[in-house]
Amino acid sequence: MKFLENHTVNMLRRSLSYFLPYKLLIVASFAALGVVALSTAGAAYLVQPALDEIFIKKDATSLVIVPFLLVAVFLAKGLGLFVQKFLMSYCGTKVLEQLRYELFAKIICLPMDFFGETRVGMLMSRIISDVNLISASLPELIRLIQHSLTMVGLIGLVLYRDMQLAFWACLVFPLAVYPVIYFGRKLRKIGRKYQSELADISSHLQESFNGLRVVKAFASEEYEKNKFRHVSNNLARIGIKGKMYNQLSSPIMELIGAVGAGLVIWYGGSQVIAGNRTPGEFFSFMTALIMLYDPFKSISQANNTIQQAMAGAERVFEILDSAELVEETGGTIEYTPPFTVLSFERVSFSYPGAPEPALKGIDLTINAGERIALVGQSGAGKTTFAHLVPRFHDCTEGVIRLNGRPLRDYTLASLRTNIGIVSQDPFLFNLSVRDNIAYGQPGTDQILVEQAAKAAYAHDFIMELPQGYDTVVGEKGVKLSGGQKQRLTIARAIMKNPTLLILDEATSALDTESERIVQQALDNLMKGRTSIVIAHRLSTVLSADRIIVMRNGEIVSQGTNEQLLQTCPLYTKLYTLQFEGQK
Repeated sequence: MKFLENHTVNMLRRSLSYFLPYKLLIVASFAALGVVALSTAGAAYLVQPALDEIFIKKDATSLVIVPFLLVAVFLAKGLGLFVQKFLMSYCGTKVLEQLRYELFAKIICLPMDFFGETRVGMLMSRIISDVNLISASLPELIRLIQHSLTMVGLIGLVLYRDMQLAFWACLVFPLAVYPVIYFGRKLRKIGRKYQSELADISSHLQESFNGLRVVKAFASEEYEKNKFRHVSNNLARIGIKGKMYNQLSSPIMELIGAVGAGLVIWYGGSQVIAGNRTPGEFFSFMTALIMLYDPFKSISQANNTIQQAMAGAERVFEILDSAELVEETGGTIEYTPPFTVLSFERVSFSYPGAPEPALKGIDLTINAGERIALVGQSGAGKTTFAHLVPRFHDCTEGVIRLNGRPLRDYTLASLRTNIGIVSQDPFLFNLSVRDNIAYGQPGTDQILVEQAAKAAYAHDFIMELPQGYDTVVGEKGVKLSGGQKQRLTIARAIMKNPTLLILDEATSALDTESERIVQQALDNLMKGRTSIVIAHRLSTVLSADRIIVMRNGEIVSQGTNEQLLQTCPLYTKLYTLQFEGQK
């Protein structure tokens, strides 16, 4: 239990640390809270002169002064509340902005392995939903302090008015502490479950919408709807349970307050009847007491919200503070062209949790200007090989050297900037054609963009689009054909002007006509550059300087097409399957 309390305090402290840059605004907010607390106590105090001086003694002077003071008190309270709530809303919004940025900045810099094991929808939920909860922590804490200060002022007034009545009023307060603690713990636990289920819904939506064509191709709309209904039902069930505990706290606090008020009316009424107190004194006391129970009830609600915020904080700081989730790190040396040599020295690599290594003891040297082709059956390790070069993954054994230095010595930015990658699944952002071609190079001159498009055989079809280079291509380039998307990614690679080029089955998903045009664009891209080409279609790599044949993560042979046909049975088999079938 003590651990849980310390954990809560640590989470709250960690969350509140984000509000430190706004400490002056928070101090101003506290000052406004003081005004609100004093105004609330002042309004209760004015009940006594209003009753005794105006309605019982019929004093004309008090008839003018008391209403004026009442208006002034409530004006001060209203201004105080406005200043406090606005400042807290401002601080909460700025913290929300900072937290979302830090979480996104941490996630976007994590290694590729992390994204292979983590659902994208879960990450979206943490950035959007969980961060929202944290931003509410300080405003609710301020609200808790506000009502605590109000209670201090009202308790002072209650004690000042009548110590004996105050005893009867406060007799039930210890009973009110238990519901605050009990419901707070329940809502913390439910908050964790709710945020987890919310992440499941985000993941389901992301997968369903991204795979919409597959869903429709298999007429699986009903299946997906039932799946969504299930996760949505789980979320609703947990949400209803949370609402029940949240709403139960209010009537219980009301009941405890009613018991206290009943005791005060019984004792105080007997004192008024006996002539020991005036009606004004009693009703001033009762007004303060009624006002006192309201902030105590609000403290319970604020505590509930803070507990839910801590549930969100746990999930956010789990990523931000995790010692296991380490951002990608590069070396300190800037890689600068020209490219001279890339060497793999006894390189092995295993994916996390995989029973067998994806690459085993790779030894290979690639010299400047060479066009190297990687061939082999699916699962041979070709793409994994290519992904090690820009350090999407790091080899588990051995070393990869670029221009004589280990890849780890170079900064990631300089390394990746000088490597161009064109894959079989061309990805375009929901931006204009121009912005997609010049991605990563803002402010690029339009002439350079058009030159890259022409070299990629994309300029003509771009000019036929509704807004030409200003046409927004849609999410993942949905408004373009496969060949058009691929040519834009080639234009993007040409704009990058890399010294080393990686082509990962860049034409495998295209029809014959599109493949011919894209191949011409690729030829333009590869001119004067060192290239690593991964291909299932051997027709696209027959002219390579060297063809590397891979099987089960190992290099089994290498040479030209003619050499391999004479010396490598596996290559001969692949060649025969493809070219004999075309005769």
